[in-house]
Amino acid sequence: MIEVKVRFIGILHKAMGMDVMLMKLKESTSIGETLKGLMNSLAPEARRALIDLELDDPRPNVLILINGREVSALDGLMTKLNDGDEIVIIPVTHGG
Repeated sequence: MIEVKVRFIGILHKAMGMDVMLMKLKESTSIGETLKGLMNSLAPEARRALIDLELDDPRPNVLILINGREVSALDGLMTKLNDGDEIVIIPVTHGG
């Protein structure tokens, strides 16, 4: 088992009802698997804040950092997590 810290920034803090969550995961878990498990445990309004429901993908709505590095600079949603990693999820503002 590994433990990671998930930090929610901005409006996600309110939507999630917390700013930090500690998660215990099995070894070799990816960030994508972790986010999918997290979303399944959330209330519908929190899920909508975190994920693009049409695409079933969090990336259009949020910036995901692992230990300060954006996941697209790593292995995307396939990035494996390690014990002690810090995940920061930051909402992206869209406008037109």
